[in-house]
Order: sequence, then C-alpha cells, then structure tokens
Amino acid sequence: MTDRNITGIMEFVLLGLTESPHLQRALFVPFFLIYLITVVGNLWLIALIGSSSQLQSPKYFFLSHLAFLDFCYSSVCIPKLLVNLLSERKVISYTGCILQFALFSMFLTTECFLLAAMAYDRYMAICKPLCYQVTMTTSLCLRLVAGSYLFGCVTSLTHMGSLLNLSFCGPNIINHYFCDIPVLIHLACSDVQRNEILLLIFSGIMAITTFLIVISSYFSILLTILKIPCPQGRYKTFSTCASHLTVVTLFYATVIFTYLCSNYAHPSDWAKIVSVFYTLLLPILNLLIYSIRNREAKEALRKMIQRKILAQ
Repeated sequence: MTDRNITGIMEFVLLGLTESPHLQRALFVPFFLIYLITVVGNLWLIALIGSSSQLQSPKYFFLSHLAFLDFCYSSVCIPKLLVNLLSERKVISYTGCILQFALFSMFLTTECFLLAAMAYDRYMAICKPLCYQVTMTTSLCLRLVAGSYLFGCVTSLTHMGSLLNLSFCGPNIINHYFCDIPVLIHLACSDVQRNEILLLIFSGIMAITTFLIVISSYFSILLTILKIPCPQGRYKTFSTCASHLTVVTLFYATVIFTYLCSNYAHPSDWAKIVSVFYTLLLPILNLLIYSIRNREAKEALRKMIQRKILAQ
C-alpha cells in the first residue's frame, strides 16, 4: 500500500499531435468529420443489423459487435483530441486519465479477440460450408463474443490495478494526445518493472496469438479459393477476403508497432501518427470494408427505406 499513488499530481498535460496552433486548427475539421462519420455510420450499422431479418447470421452478429467496439474505443480518445485541438490548456485529470486508458484498453483488446472470432467464422463459412450451420451455432457465437469482452475486461482491470499502485511525482507532461499505459509507466516515480512485464505479456500474447489465428484462417481461405473452378466466383470471394485481411493486418500491425516495437519512454511523432491510424482511421475503414461495400447490407438498407416510404 505504500506504493499507491500518494503524490499531489491531480492532472496531466497532453502535448497532443503537434504544437503548431495553425496545424491544430487545420486538423480539427477533417478529424471531426471522420469521427462524425464513424459514430453515425457504426450506430446506423448496429441499428440496421438489429432490425433486418436478412442480416440475422453469425457474420452480421459479429459485425454488429465490431461496429459497437469501433464506436466505443474511438469515442474514448478522439473527443478529447478534438477539444484539445482548439484549446490552449490541454489537460486531463488523474482520474480521467486512468479511466480513459482503462476503457481504451478494454475495447481495443476486445476487438483483437473479436477479429479472430470473425476470421474463424469466415474460415468455417468458406472452407467447411457443410459444417457451418452445425458449428457456428448461436450458443458458440455468444460464447466467442462473451469471451472477447471477458478478455478485454481482464486485461483492462489488470493494467488499471497496476497503474493505481504507482506513484506520480512529476513531470506530468504526456507526449501524446491520450493516456496510454506505456507513457504513464514512464512518468511514474516508483518501480515499474511489474507494469512493464504485464504490458509485454498481455500485449504480446494477445496481439500475436489473435493475429496468428487471423492469418492462419485467411491462409486456409486462400487455399480454398484457389480450388474454386469458376473464375468469377473465385475473384469475388478473393476480393472480399483480401479487403478484410488488409484492414485486419493494418490494425494488428499498428497495435504491435505501438505496444511492442516503439520507444514509449520518448514517443516519436511517428508513434503518435500510428496511433491516429488505429484510433481514428481504422474504424471508418472497417465501416467501409465490412458494410458499405457489402451487398447484403446495402440490400437490407434499401428494403428498410422502402418500408419507411410505404408506411407513410
């Protein structure tokens, strides 16, 4: 208990993406528009899947949770970034900082496991179609999603508990636009070896294990696609899976770079740019790849609009 945060630091200063006032104001409009599209688009997708009978399948069940997670983890840090882009005093309270990281960690970790579950679902649908309905039952889908959220909560609570046992005696300047654990543990005055080990274990095992599941699933899918005799069917399936794999690979690559490869004791501008990629840009890419380019989702939207028009 003697190591618990007993210092007088009540807030942290976020340096943000840039110190240039002109660039900060220039970034606000595109960042705000991207975030607005992300929020509206993902909430629309959740509502569409929930109200459409033709989208009641494991694929869209997972997709609705992906939309929810994209909405949540981008909303944890992007609104604060937008406020700070227009504010001269870029501060966040100690409690707010810890809570921001805890929520971000929970949603990000959950999404890693959910993407692995989605890859497994696509593997069963394409590689073992005869067993798909028997294997991907409602019970299994619920367990996979519940397990993803459980891993996310456990990871978040573990890191938050370790952070609350640290003492912060200054400096209180965070060279980032949101509170992340690698930055926080390098600002602590107490021994952080335990925190660094936990970060390496949780981030390393979680990211690499789920990424291997995704890669192995899509590799099996690729082998199956090559056996499709119809060139048109082969191209269509390959195009869809290739776009999914591209977005997923970018997500994991940026997360692995951020938590396992970069020097967070002295974060570079590149590290912050990479963070912008997976907190702001990837959610809207997921929305584009998984829904707007999805024929079934567009057809469900068309029928919903027709019902609304006829109801009037």
